[in-house]
Formats: sequence, C-alpha cells, structure tokens
Amino acid sequence: MVKVVKRDGREEEFIPEKIVVSVLKTGAPVDIARKICKVIEGRIYEKDLEKIDAKELTKWILELLKKYNEEWYRAWIVFDKYIKRRETEKELS
Repeated sequence: MVKVVKRDGREEEFIPEKIVVSVLKTGAPVDIARKICKVIEGRIYEKDLEKIDAKELTKWILELLKKYNEEWYRAWIVFDKYIKRRETEKELS
C-alpha cells in the first residue's frame, strides 16, 4: 500500500480517485481526469514507491494539467492560492 505524506506530515493511503476529483474541479472532463490519474499511478508503481509527498504528487498533476490545458492548470493554482491559501507555484519551484 502506497502512503501519501501530507504537507503537515500526516500519512494517508494513496487513493487514486482523489486525483480524479481534484482534476475535475479544474474544469477538466472525466476522461482527461482519469488519464491524468492513470499516468500518476503508473509513475508511482513504476518507481515502486512506498511513500510519496503530496507536493510531489501536486507537481506531477500540475505538469500534466498544463500539458493538456493551460486553463485547467491555472484553475488549480487559483484554487490552491485563494481557497486553500497555499502558494503552489512557489512551493514547487
């Protein structure tokens, strides 16, 4: 079982559907959200990871969002900044 290390240090089980839901919130359609999720899952299992930082997951998701659609990428950044009060871009640089 893969664990996600949250920003506050807590660990929780990696649940792929959380990626799908998060990507859908950017305005991406379901098929794209699922494709992004599958790519992320593939990276995790290809690297045979037992743990992954939430920041690393976010970096991978943002990379894929930007590849598919700049507006979805920006929607994620805006959500993090104004709703979650995080500076995603600065953290991931």
